[in-house]
Amino acid sequence: MKRKTKENLETVLFSLPAVILVCLMMYLPFVLSGYYSLTKWNGISKEAVFIGMENFKSILVDSSDFVDSLWFTAKYTFAFVVFSNVFALMLAVVLTKKFRGANFYRGVFFIPYIMSMTIVGFIWKFIFTSGFEKLFELTGMGVWNFSWLGDSSLVFYSVAFVGVWQSLGFYIVLYIAGLQAVPHDVLEAATVDGASGSQRFFRVTLPLLGPSFTTCIFMSLTNGLKVFDIILALTKGGPGTASNSVTMQIYKEAFTNNNYGRGSAESILYFLFVLVVTQAVLKLFNRKEVDL
Repeated sequence: MKRKTKENLETVLFSLPAVILVCLMMYLPFVLSGYYSLTKWNGISKEAVFIGMENFKSILVDSSDFVDSLWFTAKYTFAFVVFSNVFALMLAVVLTKKFRGANFYRGVFFIPYIMSMTIVGFIWKFIFTSGFEKLFELTGMGVWNFSWLGDSSLVFYSVAFVGVWQSLGFYIVLYIAGLQAVPHDVLEAATVDGASGSQRFFRVTLPLLGPSFTTCIFMSLTNGLKVFDIILALTKGGPGTASNSVTMQIYKEAFTNNNYGRGSAESILYFLFVLVVTQAVLKLFNRKEVDL
């Protein structure tokens, strides 16, 4: 009994610092955000004025900024999830083939992922402006003369392209790991049964990639929903509010407009939205895995 008590005490003592840090860094700020969402506070005054649900009413009824930013984030997340997973799977299939330089190309695709999103944003901002201008001078092709960051009808595609380009290598690695885990004897059995290459891929390989699909879809979904730094570096939400994501909207409301109460209310609403979406997607793909 003494030994068991000592082990339990050691477990508590060693876990306590981590629990305290998690509570201070995550749970306490979340609780405070819930409180400040019910107040009017500029972040400077000593006391916040309690106003109840007025912030939530203002966000959902009186103003369309949050709803517009939510719509942009939803479109970006959808495009990011679809294209990053489709292109990553296609490239992973190619890079699992045995040919000279396969490992080199894997490294080339992974390099953008290890770079900071802010740095990637500034690099592509230069490319979209000065780089494309130079290409237009050399080729005369009108596509290089478009204002990819200044036109509200084109900025969405620019931001989505950069986001997919930067993160593609990470999902390629995950899909390569999944493809290499597919049992060779199952593929050989399908070949013996007369299955063609496309039939083996769609009827054998893809169903066995269920866990990889779940991981990649869920991670790309969360990364798309929390997009911020690449928009900050590329457009700062512009032109106007054409590329204003929810995270950018919360940042502007709290730290630019000094309206911490409204910013906290927007963060609470977005937390609930993200919670519902991620849980629904996760349950959907987990159910698909069980059916395989």
